[in-house]
Amino acid sequence: MLPPRLSIARIILNRRPLRPPNLKCNPPGLRLFTQNSQLLLVSRTSPRPELPYLYVSSGAQFPRAAPSTQYQGRLARYLTTERKQRIKTEAKLTVKYIFYFHIIAGFALALVWLVAVEIKERRYQTPPEWSFRTRNIYRTARIMSEPNFNPSGVTEWPQVGNNYWVALSRLEDPSLDGKDLQIPPGDDHRVYVVGINALGFTRNGLDLLSKSEEWRRGYYSVLMGAARAAEHLDEEVRDTKRNITFPKEHMIGPSNPRPKPVPHGAANPPLEENCVPASESPQMFYTKILTSTGFSTRQRLDAALAYADWLEFKGLHETAEEMYDWGLDIAMGALPVGANNVVDTQTGIISNNAAYVSNNLLKATTAMAIHHARNANLTAALPIFLSVLRAKKQLSLPPIPDAPKAEPTKMEWVMSLAKFILVTPPYPPPPPSGDEAPIRTPEALCEEAAVMAHVGEILFASSNDDSKPSLKESKSRSTSRKQKSGLSWTRDAVDISESTLTSMDKADLDGRQACAECLRTGMDNWSAMVRKMLRDQQRVVSTKEDKVGNARGWLWGGESTEEAEEDEGRWERELQLVDERMGRVQRLLENEEESRKQRKPGGWLGLG
Repeated sequence: MLPPRLSIARIILNRRPLRPPNLKCNPPGLRLFTQNSQLLLVSRTSPRPELPYLYVSSGAQFPRAAPSTQYQGRLARYLTTERKQRIKTEAKLTVKYIFYFHIIAGFALALVWLVAVEIKERRYQTPPEWSFRTRNIYRTARIMSEPNFNPSGVTEWPQVGNNYWVALSRLEDPSLDGKDLQIPPGDDHRVYVVGINALGFTRNGLDLLSKSEEWRRGYYSVLMGAARAAEHLDEEVRDTKRNITFPKEHMIGPSNPRPKPVPHGAANPPLEENCVPASESPQMFYTKILTSTGFSTRQRLDAALAYADWLEFKGLHETAEEMYDWGLDIAMGALPVGANNVVDTQTGIISNNAAYVSNNLLKATTAMAIHHARNANLTAALPIFLSVLRAKKQLSLPPIPDAPKAEPTKMEWVMSLAKFILVTPPYPPPPPSGDEAPIRTPEALCEEAAVMAHVGEILFASSNDDSKPSLKESKSRSTSRKQKSGLSWTRDAVDISESTLTSMDKADLDGRQACAECLRTGMDNWSAMVRKMLRDQQRVVSTKEDKVGNARGWLWGGESTEEAEEDEGRWERELQLVDERMGRVQRLLENEEESRKQRKPGGWLGLG
């Protein structure tokens, strides 16, 4: 039985008609949880729960130009209570760690600076009485005057001199490091301005007896350093407008009508109206040492000889000779009572019967002999050298050294090393004054070899070295004897200096350096002399061949030709010997230079 048709029709009528929706009506839209809408923002009345984990925020929904109110909900939702607490904690930790880092970095930098100051102090020790700033200025001047300080190898003498002058002004200031220092009344206390520093120091000597020996020794070092800097700045001017130092030859002005161009990249040359001398004259600093009371004999003698050498460099030979005489008077004035007739003050020759000869006396007479030799006064220089050499050979031998101490144990070595690192070594004791009688030490042997080299050079140079052969046989024979005698003296000087250098104590840096210089000079003189003798021999042989048709003994014959025949081949052999020995000595000097650099103080805490 079929169902009634009425029910089927009713079900069909209740279905949704198959037509598109009416777009004119606005039915309530569906709200999706995966989309961001205004209802998801935090508000006082939220009809729906906030589920931010169901959608991904997009910057496009919050344009940059939107009002600030659009970000309020987002910011409020980001800065939750837990997150705010975490941000505060992280900020506090960041500030604390940055503060700790700066504290640690500051302490580290201070430690490095203190270690650097300690290294400088151990290398260039200063008197403990000086203030810290004065000591630092003096050490800076010493370091800057080192040849290896500047990578270019050029020493900045204006800066070196400025540091020395600042240290000098502080040492002479009664309110600073010159306490209890009495300045003579009426002394010209001149103010010298360099940049922004007003430097004031006296022009004359001072009474230093109220100061300790360490203070006076440091004051002497400052004066000698200032004098050395003034020597290098003697021909330079300072532009007051720019505070730059220039050589005087570059200055533009009436006194220099043809100035030289400055090097490429240098500042523009100064004008004469803006220029002042770059430094005081070296004479002022040397005179302060010579006229001050409290310096030792060796200090005053060194200043006099340095000043005389400077005068000789400037071409003032007569004034330099007066300074050498003054130095000799200083050395003789410190001799003990009863030591009379030691040196002839007119000639500078040491007497054969001298009862007492001091180190200063030997140094002063040697410097005077070198001065005569430089000025071609060989007749005055040779007797002085011979008298000095005779006095050196009569020196007493050094005492027998004590037995070497036993090697320290490991614990003693560790304790001594710790003490050396932690405790600053004391200021070194004063050096000998030079008034005592010298002894025949290895260093004295090197000085003796240097005198022998001077004698050999004078004997060889005093011979007749004309390019033409002599017309008189007696003169030719005398010339040959003088040349051979000078060559013999030089050869002996080289032997003594080389043997002394190889046997000298390695800890004696100054003595080894002086001996190396003597050996180098002796080898150079020996090579030059042998080459000169070889050229003379070849010239005589060639002259003989040209005059072979003449009678024997007529003008070019005779003794000179016979000596040339006897010496034929001798100078070639000796030149070959000299070249071989030159190579060996060169290797020895190179090794000595490397060893001296390694043993030079100034390594870690002065342990180098």
